[in-house]
Amino acid sequence: MSSSIRSDLSPGPQIRDTPGAFPSTPGESDSPSVVSSQHSLSKAVYERRAEYTVPGKIRIKVGSWNVAALQGTEEDIGSWFVDGKGISESLSTISYENNGTTDGRKLEGASRQEARRTKKNPTVPANDPGLVPGGDDIGLYVLGLQEIIDVSSATEALKPYNDPWPGRRWKQAVEDALPEGYVKVAEQQLIGLFLLIYAAPRVAPTISSVSTASTGTGLMGYLGNKGAVVARLVLGETTRLVFINCHLAAGVEKGNLERRNWDASQVLSRAKFDPLYNGAGEKEESGENIGDEDFAFWFGDLNYRLEGMPGDDVRRLLMLHTQNEYGQGGPSKRKISAELALAKDENQKARDTSNDKEKKSRVFRHHHHIHYRSSADNPTSSLSSDTLDPSSDPASLQTTLASLLPHDQLHQQMRTRKAFYDGWREGPIDFLPTYKYDVGSVGMFDSSEKKRGPSWCDRILYRTRRDKLAYEEKAKAEEAAKKREEEMKSHGIGDPAVDQEEVLFDYDPATDGDDRDYDPDADVEDPEVVTTAAGFEDKLHLEYYTSHQRVLSSDHKPLDAIFTLHYEAVDPDLKAKVHQEVARELDKAENEGRPAVTVVVDYHHDHEGESRSFSSPEGVDFGNVRFDSPKSRAVTVANTGRVPATVGFTDRIVTADKAGGDAPPWLRIQFDRYSDKDRPASESRDVYTLEPGDAVQVEMTVQVKDVDLVRSLNEGHANLEDVLVLRIHNGRDHFLPIHATWLPSSFGRSIGNLVKVPEGGVRTSQDGHDEPQGVKWSAPREIFRLTESLEDLVERGVAEWGMTAGDENPPWADNGWPFIASLGLGKEKQNIRERIREALDNDKPISDAFPGGVDVIRRVEAVAGTLLTFLESLQDGVISEDMWTEIEKALVGREKSKTTLSIEDERMQILDILTASPAHSTSFTFVTTMLVKVMSELLSQETDQKVREESRKKYEEIFVSTFSEAIIKAPLPANAKERRASQRRRKRVVQVFIQESGS
Repeated sequence: MSSSIRSDLSPGPQIRDTPGAFPSTPGESDSPSVVSSQHSLSKAVYERRAEYTVPGKIRIKVGSWNVAALQGTEEDIGSWFVDGKGISESLSTISYENNGTTDGRKLEGASRQEARRTKKNPTVPANDPGLVPGGDDIGLYVLGLQEIIDVSSATEALKPYNDPWPGRRWKQAVEDALPEGYVKVAEQQLIGLFLLIYAAPRVAPTISSVSTASTGTGLMGYLGNKGAVVARLVLGETTRLVFINCHLAAGVEKGNLERRNWDASQVLSRAKFDPLYNGAGEKEESGENIGDEDFAFWFGDLNYRLEGMPGDDVRRLLMLHTQNEYGQGGPSKRKISAELALAKDENQKARDTSNDKEKKSRVFRHHHHIHYRSSADNPTSSLSSDTLDPSSDPASLQTTLASLLPHDQLHQQMRTRKAFYDGWREGPIDFLPTYKYDVGSVGMFDSSEKKRGPSWCDRILYRTRRDKLAYEEKAKAEEAAKKREEEMKSHGIGDPAVDQEEVLFDYDPATDGDDRDYDPDADVEDPEVVTTAAGFEDKLHLEYYTSHQRVLSSDHKPLDAIFTLHYEAVDPDLKAKVHQEVARELDKAENEGRPAVTVVVDYHHDHEGESRSFSSPEGVDFGNVRFDSPKSRAVTVANTGRVPATVGFTDRIVTADKAGGDAPPWLRIQFDRYSDKDRPASESRDVYTLEPGDAVQVEMTVQVKDVDLVRSLNEGHANLEDVLVLRIHNGRDHFLPIHATWLPSSFGRSIGNLVKVPEGGVRTSQDGHDEPQGVKWSAPREIFRLTESLEDLVERGVAEWGMTAGDENPPWADNGWPFIASLGLGKEKQNIRERIREALDNDKPISDAFPGGVDVIRRVEAVAGTLLTFLESLQDGVISEDMWTEIEKALVGREKSKTTLSIEDERMQILDILTASPAHSTSFTFVTTMLVKVMSELLSQETDQKVREESRKKYEEIFVSTFSEAIIKAPLPANAKERRASQRRRKRVVQVFIQESGS
């Protein structure tokens, strides 16, 4: 055997994560709609399933073994489970005549086999060819193990996790034994329970929707020392299979029997599988339970015992058969002979006992006497005559088993509908009880002090969907009959005293079958057609059901069952062909009935002479974009279809560097009409409904005013590109690329960067992205130009107003002019400010930026507003955070020491800190000097000294408040009291430089 086993299903098109495609048959009303969706496509494909399914056939081998946590048991797994070895021909109905030969080599005897047993080698007999199919004849190997660790240990049972080492050891043993290429499709462990499923190379790609789960029913009803591990898979995209490996409660008392039944009911009610996809391609809302499958296999150590018979009697009766496995010697042979000799003496004495005792053991002694005479008196003879059929021979093993099986608790519970009654069935039991043997023995039942009675503890049951539905129909009929009978009795019709002679039959479902002995052929039927949940017709046939008597490494004998499953499987190639055909048909229908729109972009060309690489005919190109300068483009959305179209922009694809929403933050979208009052439930944003032939105009405006974005654009870390999604309800989305070319700006930069900008401005500085090299100026030229221009313009404005205005109040009468007035932003003022910014960015005189006809007052306001915006946009401020920390530290120290300085000393203290960065210090001087000159000019027209002083105070208060926020780039404290104190100190820094020295 090869150990080349893939331990997991590789992700890919063959082993799909998508659950089974066909759990239910759609009704006639489920025809595909004209709206394309995966749902309607899946339904339409499913309706043609007959065209892409082909007959399939697979052999499934289910094996179960309680390994009793014994070392060396894994050495036997390949021999019995994969190769089919270890079956006793004389103790089963399987013979070498029908299943191969030993190719001339004599099968090793039981005594010799037991004598050479070790924990490091397989214990099956030498020269065993295997009596049941195995190897690559099996498509699906399903192995359930119990007690791979010692579950009787409280330490193990109370562990909050599974010990993975025993599972890895068993997996390796199985994979070493399997043929090359078999793939593990499922694995589940619960303490000592272990479930493994391997598929042949041709089968593995057809398996999907694998789901596993564990249900603990042990200590406190939930721990995993008892319970089940379960697996669900879909074969060929059509057939659901469920496998349940369990270990139920042990013990021979009545309470133990009830607990076994309870354990089984808990497994049925609590085991859950992941949801599947239904026939329309929709995921089911809840997980599947056991009972929703097409075929189920329940196996393991169910622990049901033989009831109503003395254990010693059963042991001795069965050892009459197992003794013939041995020659004349060996420990097991001697033990068996000794016990049978003792039984012979006891049997002789029993003949002289009372009639009461005779009745209690009549059945056993009858068989014991027959077997003893025919076998014990002549140990070398065969138990059954060659001329008799085993079922007719009173001395045969089959007759013995038939006499014991009516006492089997499992069959009793099934008949009385207390457990496994809803459609579960079992193959004929023609093998010895699987428990309990001396470890290392072929046929020596428990010889320990306890001498436990033999039982068929280990079982393999199965059920089809047809079996379950048949039981449910029968139960409904019985319930209806019972209800009718009660109604008849309530009317006196069914009273035995009234019309006993009219009763046609007397039937009690609870006692039905109690008078029947176990019939080993009762459950053997020809394969029946099973209609699966997907609507396909499958058949399941049990080929073999046997134990491996000659496996010696555990006190349980392993057993397996081989099933042949005929099923309909999806052919991927045929399904792909049908899928393409259906998709084409649906697409054609959709195109004829779905909404359709045409998007037309206004290709506006800016006459700026710029060259742009973005030239997509389907996108919106805004051309060159400047700081805080809005730029618009028009897009027309026209309904060119034959049905109304509901349109609107929806959320874009979100990436790590892009925020969500229907548009980026630098883009505004405006439709030329009101949105619909009633929008589709699936739409969270405004939508607009267009009738056929109707159109809507969409204005898109780019405006970059966020300083952080400006900074990123200047540094080349961001761009003005995106893709908008125009959603057409029930139609195809349109993707609209957006692009603009950023023109580098002096705004949003640091003073350290600006003083290095060469002549010509930021636009000529290596495309404005890279850091300029070498200091060129003592302070940013932009600050110098703006402050100088503002001083000149205010001086001119005040002078002109005095000569021309007459009695009209000057604009500075409201105090705070020109900086407060500059906050208003009309279209004309916005245009002037754009021109001023353009002059700054290109190192042009500000005087050249003003268009003709603009009076000096409006020029002053535009320059003042531009200056404030520029100062606020500086990355590090005129006074940086580090500088402010030092200044505030000095101010706080003076406050604490209550030291008072003169105006000149205060100025010197602040300037000493600022001189650490000459560019910042010079910029601060430009700004404060400008404020002093502006305030002086504004007060120059006032002749009343008192009014002049009051106006100065108001100007100082407004200028200080405005510029302390604009020039200091440092966060305010979170605490309200500390924040107010910090704001007061910031104002003081500006105030001390603009107030008169003597004030």
